[in-house]
Amino acid sequence: MTQYDYDLFVIGAGSGGVRAARMAAGLGVRVAIAEDRYLGGTCVNVGCVPKKLFVYASHFHEDFSASAGFGWTGIKPEFDWSHLMAQKNQEIKRLQGIYDGLIKNSGARLFEGQASVIDAHTISVVGQIISCERILVATGGWPSVPDFPGKEHVATSNEMFALQELPKRLMIVGGGYIAVEFAGIMHGLGVETTLCYRGDKILRGFDEDIREFVAIEMQKKGINILFNTQINAIEKNDNGFIAQTDAGQSLQSDLFLYATGRSSNTSGLGLDAVGVALDQSGAIKVNEHYQTNVSSIYALGDVTDRLNLTPVATAEAMALVNQLYTDTPTTVDYDNIPTAVFSQPNVGTVGLSEAEARSRYTDIDIYKSVFTPMKHTLSGLDEKTLMKMIVRRSTDQVLGIHMVGPDAGEIIQGMAIAIRAGATKAVFDSTIGIHPTAAEEFVTMRSPVG
Repeated sequence: MTQYDYDLFVIGAGSGGVRAARMAAGLGVRVAIAEDRYLGGTCVNVGCVPKKLFVYASHFHEDFSASAGFGWTGIKPEFDWSHLMAQKNQEIKRLQGIYDGLIKNSGARLFEGQASVIDAHTISVVGQIISCERILVATGGWPSVPDFPGKEHVATSNEMFALQELPKRLMIVGGGYIAVEFAGIMHGLGVETTLCYRGDKILRGFDEDIREFVAIEMQKKGINILFNTQINAIEKNDNGFIAQTDAGQSLQSDLFLYATGRSSNTSGLGLDAVGVALDQSGAIKVNEHYQTNVSSIYALGDVTDRLNLTPVATAEAMALVNQLYTDTPTTVDYDNIPTAVFSQPNVGTVGLSEAEARSRYTDIDIYKSVFTPMKHTLSGLDEKTLMKMIVRRSTDQVLGIHMVGPDAGEIIQGMAIAIRAGATKAVFDSTIGIHPTAAEEFVTMRSPVG
């Protein structure tokens, strides 16, 4: 080991990279980590954290409206985008400082600059050539925009977190979670928002009931959704920008946000020079131990484009460090990982969708409930909640739980524990509910609907 400058060199100081560096350094491993953009990666800077803060900010518009039904009158709030941005920037700066402290206090060395791979055991960073026994690539993903005339005029999610001022009209292109979340955010902040998607249902990969229900609720709130619509070109004009669609429509907007996917962030890393294998989408290919085809080079998190969630990246980091540097190796179980979409209303899901369950088993029971949340019995707002449970009849095992409604992410986190523990429908039925809550609906569903 001593023939190298470091035992482990990590490229990328996002959630996965920092967790790996800290854990390894804590075990006495000589660790260096490089970051050329911002500490904390996508999640802290242009992802989970600022997105959730924006969601909170945008929901106050609806909360103020709802308050009249509870006796609050004379409320005439004004929104200040620059103040929100300043507050958001301050919080991100605080979190970046925490990441800096975590790295340095662990004993790992931080290099602030672009690192690139020279060979299987050598890194170039900030003008230095560094040798290392192992290299870990944890550089995450990056927004991807397809090539088309006018591509230079569009924004991605990265730029949305740095807007100097809000547009009056926004056209969002895409139908995934980023597109849906920004649609709710911008609409809630008073922007005339249109979602343009080439498919016939948003949120591909989610349960079909969820996909349909979220679209209906979004439209009820005033978000315009154009399904089966493909943009061919965008041009700048005196009134902003205008897009031409494949159906011959002309769509005018002050800003076009493309939320059409993310690609693995491998540019400039020198991986091609050492022969690290990538898949057709450009993601780094790894085996079950996060090892590439070059035995000393590893990769984890979004750069491998498998299950792109921050907690998954950190779990993979812990598994890798345990595997390499301890006598108690661990693995990541990718089944029944819960997730949330911070749309408005919120989505929470864990386990199999109905389609997935029916493709595996012939004896599926579906429990479903649609109701008005208690808050909205007085608020005057027309928002519904959907809860859905998927059960295998022969074993009584709960295979999937899905929800659209307030605090869905918070509720589904608890449901995920039950599903991972193998809870049956009988266990749910015997559990006393907390009243009055929405979550109690999951323990009071008695009759299957399909």
